[in-house]
Order: sequence, then structure tokens, then C-alpha cells
Amino acid sequence: MISDWFSRVGSAIPRGFSRHYILELLSEQPMTGKEIIDKAIVQTGGKWKPSPGLIYPLLGRLLGEGLIEEHENGRYRVTKKGISISSDIKSAHNIIQKHLEVVLRIGNMGRFMTMDLLDRLTAIGSTLSSNLDRMTEEEKNKYKEFLVNELNKLSKQDKIKIHDKNIDENNVL
Repeated sequence: MISDWFSRVGSAIPRGFSRHYILELLSEQPMTGKEIIDKAIVQTGGKWKPSPGLIYPLLGRLLGEGLIEEHENGRYRVTKKGISISSDIKSAHNIIQKHLEVVLRIGNMGRFMTMDLLDRLTAIGSTLSSNLDRMTEEEKNKYKEFLVNELNKLSKQDKIKIHDKNIDENNVL
């Protein structure tokens, strides 16, 4: 998990990551500060080399917050409170990940649907335009009204205002 993440983000470590990382490691097994540093280097393929100046003060803060405890052999272990916090972080991460996946799926589907709809609209527009001579005046006016409304919507989005113009059979705008 960690090595996959590092391969995507490189060496940039977001704020708060070290704290979560240490809790995650210590929930797997008790470790010393040196073992935490060594494990981080191995898991990231050397892309992240946390210094003792980062790890030991952070271990002190985690101790002070009651999230970990130190044993006689110098190893740190996650407390029940630490496990609870780590579990909450994982749950929040999973929820965010699921929402992100939905957004990305909808986004991709939205692009696909947009292209499909544009193809269909083009086909319908071509069919209607090629049959103008068979339409009644009411049908032609309705078709023109639709086209002008759609062009106005596009123009507003592009911040180009299309002014109302007289439209006849020979001049769309």
C-alpha cells in the first residue's frame, strides 16, 4: 500500500502522513524508532528517508497523546486509543476513496454520454435540415427557435452574447 502510494506521489510527504504512517506500522507490530525509519526506507524504495529529528519528536507527541506506549526494550506499541484513531482514519479514507471513485466514474461516463449525445444530435440536426422543404411553417419555426435557444446558451457560457437577429430560411443568424 505505502510503496504503491509513493510510486505515484514521489518524495513529497503531505502534512500528517508521518503520524498516520507510524500508527499504521505500530498497529502491525511493536517497533523502535530506528526500525520505523528503516521500514519507511525499505517500503518506499529509498524515496522517503525520515530523519530521527522527525520520528523521535513525533513518537514523543504520540506518547503524550496516549496513542502509543513505550516498553522496556525501547519498542513502541499502539494503545487502544491509538488503534481507535487509526481505525477512524482508515474509515474516513475508505469513504473518501469510494466517493472519489464514484465522481471519477461519473466524470468518465459523463464525457462518454456527452459525446454520444452530440453524435445523436448531429444526426438528428442533419436529418431535420435535409428535410426543411417537407416541414410545415410551424415545424420550421419550432426548429429555428430550438437552434437559436441552444446557440444562445452556448454563447452565454463562452461569454459571447448572440444578439437577437431576424432569421429566415436562408440566414440562420
